[in-house]
Amino acid sequence: MNERRRNPHTRTLIERLIDALRGGPADRESLRATLRAARGRELLDSDALEMLEGVLAVSETQVREAMVPRSQMVVIERDASRAEVLRIVVESGHSRFPVVGDDKDQVTGVVLAKDLLRHFATDPEGELSVREYLRPAAFIPESKRLNVLLKEFRASRNHMALVVDEYGGIAGLITIEDVLEQIVGDIGDEHDVEEGSAIVQLADNRYTVRALTPIDEFNAAFGTELGSTEPGEDSDTVGGAVTVALGHIPRRGERITLGRLQFRVQRADNRRAHMFELTLLPEAR
Repeated sequence: MNERRRNPHTRTLIERLIDALRGGPADRESLRATLRAARGRELLDSDALEMLEGVLAVSETQVREAMVPRSQMVVIERDASRAEVLRIVVESGHSRFPVVGDDKDQVTGVVLAKDLLRHFATDPEGELSVREYLRPAAFIPESKRLNVLLKEFRASRNHMALVVDEYGGIAGLITIEDVLEQIVGDIGDEHDVEEGSAIVQLADNRYTVRALTPIDEFNAAFGTELGSTEPGEDSDTVGGAVTVALGHIPRRGERITLGRLQFRVQRADNRRAHMFELTLLPEAR
């Protein structure tokens, strides 16, 4: 037989995974353990392991755990002025906006930034009626699983849905990017803080802070002593310190005040926080 044996180092990722999974894990926790063992044997790299674990998490995660909460939604009022609409579109950098009536529970539709910007470009001095650009809004329950929602997004080509609670009120919104971030981690864009800029000043007392900012760097920048003093609970990063203080993985929109440091979780997934908005409160007299 003249067939040459293939070098085991040239096998595909799928072939190596099949070998690693031989024996059939009995449940999802066993599967996770097997995947981590495969990483330990260098059959997977860290990025591949994180994505595979993200895929498993998506099928177990409900929309309420990944959505943008109602309090953090950026909306456009149905009768907003041209100047106000333009300000919201430019400052937020979002591509889709819920349109509301008297309050956030009264969602009348969705407008796309590209439609509004086309209007501004073709009729720079004319009046704007948001109602003319309304598209139907999709509404989903907060208990829906993310894997089901992703399938619906792909089928309908919607990229955003409004999340309703058991009483029919608006609980928040979720985008296809929010779902994908559960699998691949944070997806940055041109509106995010530049890579390498751990701390960026927004106003006199407001900053964005990356969760992976080293504690020493943060404390040096603000003259603070952030970090646990409890034995065995010391943190190396700002995200770690906030997580310890909260007692759980930070959720998007969540706030916590530590002394004169008020943190709002700006971006997070079900594994860790990615970005905080920091407000420096006045020192106690």
